[in-house]
Amino acid sequence: MTQKPAIALVAVAGRRKQTLDVATQIEKEGFSGIYCQSVGDCIGLCEALAFATNEIPFGTSIANMYTRHPYDFAQTAALIHEVSGGRFRFGVGVSHGPMLNRLKVKAGKPLADMRQFVSDLHASVGRKDALPPIVLATLRKAMVKLSAEISQGAVWANAARSHMATSLSFLPQEKMQDDGFFVGNMIPTIISDDKEAAAKVHRRTLSTYVRLPNYQQYWIEAGYEEEMQAIQQAIVNKEDEKIPSLMSDRWLSQVTLYGSVSEVRAGVEAWYDTGLKTPILVPSSANGNQMVALQEVMAAFR
Repeated sequence: MTQKPAIALVAVAGRRKQTLDVATQIEKEGFSGIYCQSVGDCIGLCEALAFATNEIPFGTSIANMYTRHPYDFAQTAALIHEVSGGRFRFGVGVSHGPMLNRLKVKAGKPLADMRQFVSDLHASVGRKDALPPIVLATLRKAMVKLSAEISQGAVWANAARSHMATSLSFLPQEKMQDDGFFVGNMIPTIISDDKEAAAKVHRRTLSTYVRLPNYQQYWIEAGYEEEMQAIQQAIVNKEDEKIPSLMSDRWLSQVTLYGSVSEVRAGVEAWYDTGLKTPILVPSSANGNQMVALQEVMAAFR
C-alpha cells in the first residue's frame, strides 16, 4: 500500500460524540486525513476535530457556500485553522440545484459565484495567513481550472477512475507537484464478500447523483454516455424504479469501491496510479450503519 487513504465522516444526529471517538481511532491507525461531508454540520464537526485530534489533517468536503455569509464562514474557518495548528482545509462547493431549491437559495453562475465567494472570504479577514487552505469542489474542466487559479486544492466526489487522469490534466504540473495543493476524490466504499449486496447499496446511494444534470454531463464526458442517456430517458418517462438497473457494472466499478479487502485495497492503489493524491473513502456497509462501515474500512487497512 502506497499510503493509507483518507476517510470521510458525517455529523449524524445522535452519533456525534461517537463519531469523534472514531476520529481519534482513524488518527491512531495512520490514515492520511479525515474529510467531513455536507450532511449535518460539516464545519461544526471540523471545529470539534480540531480539539479531538492532534496531528491528522482534516477538512470539509464540502461545505455548501450558499448556506452562510462569506464573512461568517471566514471567521469560523480562521478559528479552526488557528486552533488546529494549520491542519484544516476548507473545502467549499456550489452544491446542486435540488439542494438549493430545498434551501430556497437562488444561485447565479457557479464559476462567477465561486470566484466572488473566495474573494469575499479573503476580504473578511485581516491577515493574509488567517485563512486555511481553500479547496474547491470540482467536477468538470472549468471548475478544475478555477481551483488552480484561486484556491489551494481540488476535490471531486464520485469521479470515474477511468477519467481521472484526464481531469487532472487540467491542473498545471506545478500544482500537481506542489505538496500543499490538495487533490482528492470522495469514493463510495463497501467492504463485503457479497459483491451483489454491496453493489445494490451503492446503486441506491448514487441514485440521487445520477439524476443531477451536472453529474450526467460529467459521466457522459467520462465515457458513460449509454448509461446516462438511458437514465435521462427513464427520468423523462417517470420510470424511477428502472434507474438502479441502468447503473451498469462497468460504470459502478469505476465510480465506487466494493468487494473483498484485497479488491478494495487494490482499487485504492489503482486510484493512486491515476495521479490522485488523496483518495477519500466514504464508507457504507452491506450489513449495518455508518459506524459498522467505518470499522469495516479501518480493519481492511490494518
